[in-house]
Amino acid sequence: EEKTQKKMVEQDDISKLAALPTEVPFPADNAPSDEKVALGRLLFFDPILSGHRDVACATCHHPEFGFAESLELSIGANGRGMGSKRTFNVPNDIPFVKRNSQTILNAAFNGVTLATATTPSNAPMFWDVRAKSLENQALEPIKALEEMRGHQYASEAALDSVVNRLRKNKEYQSLFRAAFPMESPITVENMAKAIAAYERTLVGGNSRFDQYLRGDKNALSINEVDGMQAFLKSGCAKCHNGPMLSDYQLHALGVADNEKLAQSDAGVDNQYKFRTPSLRNLRYTAPYMHSGTLKTLEHVLEFYEDLAGDKIRNPKVKKEQLDPIVENLKVDFKDISLIVEFLNTLNDDQFDRSVPQRVPSGLKPGGNLN
Repeated sequence: EEKTQKKMVEQDDISKLAALPTEVPFPADNAPSDEKVALGRLLFFDPILSGHRDVACATCHHPEFGFAESLELSIGANGRGMGSKRTFNVPNDIPFVKRNSQTILNAAFNGVTLATATTPSNAPMFWDVRAKSLENQALEPIKALEEMRGHQYASEAALDSVVNRLRKNKEYQSLFRAAFPMESPITVENMAKAIAAYERTLVGGNSRFDQYLRGDKNALSINEVDGMQAFLKSGCAKCHNGPMLSDYQLHALGVADNEKLAQSDAGVDNQYKFRTPSLRNLRYTAPYMHSGTLKTLEHVLEFYEDLAGDKIRNPKVKKEQLDPIVENLKVDFKDISLIVEFLNTLNDDQFDRSVPQRVPSGLKPGGNLN
């Protein structure tokens, strides 16, 4: 009997996976409107939100990199250049951003699982789930020294300082009035709502994988279907399940630290736990893991193969600290290329890649990218 039970634990099937919903959820107090989305898009690309007016949200979440970034760890304040060419200005005393930049694509669906629709006002954000909802998430980088704030003002003064700048800008005055018809529309809350409304338009939910699960059995090749079976057999869907291929839970897997950080990143509660990321649009969002230390999908699968064989990459993590779910992983070297073929069916490149020609501050859209 114990044997059959163990078998049941191991065998996941296609019912663990699902297509993305076709409707994007939004919180009751932030229904989308064209005006709100247009304003949010300008705010997302406008460096006016950063302390030294040199970084925008789009600096580390650029459409060219699938709204993520090609660096292991982002360079925010006091940086210049784009993608792998981005460096700090000299002199520099700003640290690297602590974790790899996650994509904003499909973040509107964060929290959606097989069992539950997401509650957009409570959707888990960041590698450590320290913010819930896109609205709350949008404000955190503005307050963070290494992301957008720099040394311009204290963390607690950051949001009010940015709002005061926006209030002095004639163009933003009329854009906020159009998006939020009220007495004094330029507030921290409305700034967050506009950015979140724009981010909810950044969706890639019609990948070949979605088409297959919605009934088009020709959307995937035989090899890709075999790759999906290998993915399920290997135990990947224990964490990477549902429409976003994420359970949104925190797991300790012993991923190596990034040596660019002055100290070890011990994750949630110093337990080296991080949230399961989505597997959608991976083609655009390398490198991988919270520390950005794995450059390719093959490297990620080799990491899991090592883990299944009791090799822990982070010397600070002991075997008993690892998530018990690791016991169910059986990534076999011969399956790796098939699984990568399957993962590539999760890409949808039909997302909005457009960058505004100009932003109301008159600064460079996206910050100092050259």
